[in-house]
Amino acid sequence: MAALHERARAVRFLVGRISLVPLLIRGGIFLTVLLGALVAYPAEAITPRSLLALTVVAVLPAAGPRRTWPTFAALVVVGGWLLATVGYDRPPALWRLVAVAALLYLAHTLCALAALLPYDGVVDPDLVLRWLGRAGGVVLASAVVGIVLAWLGGVGGDRGFQAATVAGLLVAVALSALLGWLLRRR
Repeated sequence: MAALHERARAVRFLVGRISLVPLLIRGGIFLTVLLGALVAYPAEAITPRSLLALTVVAVLPAAGPRRTWPTFAALVVVGGWLLATVGYDRPPALWRLVAVAALLYLAHTLCALAALLPYDGVVDPDLVLRWLGRAGGVVLASAVVGIVLAWLGGVGGDRGFQAATVAGLLVAVALSALLGWLLRRR
């Protein structure tokens, strides 16, 4: 009983030391994962039981961003996307694809930030704003490139358009070269 009392006292001490910014970041993780799951899953599959399960999935990466929970949550969201497109024969809508990808990336980058910050860390809000600004730039650039490439893919009609395929391959090669250069530069 004394050990249980000691553990409860330690939890109360920890909760009393939590600072606002790390708590808000973890709340952002929860919201982005939950919104990503709600956008990815078909409306017919959202029941009270599945909503509870998705809420638990969203809590896990917020509580443990250094563990495997962010990967698990991303796989659950991708599974919802596959369920909607394959299981319910929904055509993949571009806005849903962009929204799910953006929310998954934001959840991922917020988990990376939360993994670096202790619960009781005093964090300058400008750090978080700069972090989110960079993440927003990446999301915006990725969405624009993705939408342009999707548009180019539809230019050829039913037979396809070979230039769009080549442009997509060139973008993939250029991004791979850029990443390789950035890794060597380090």
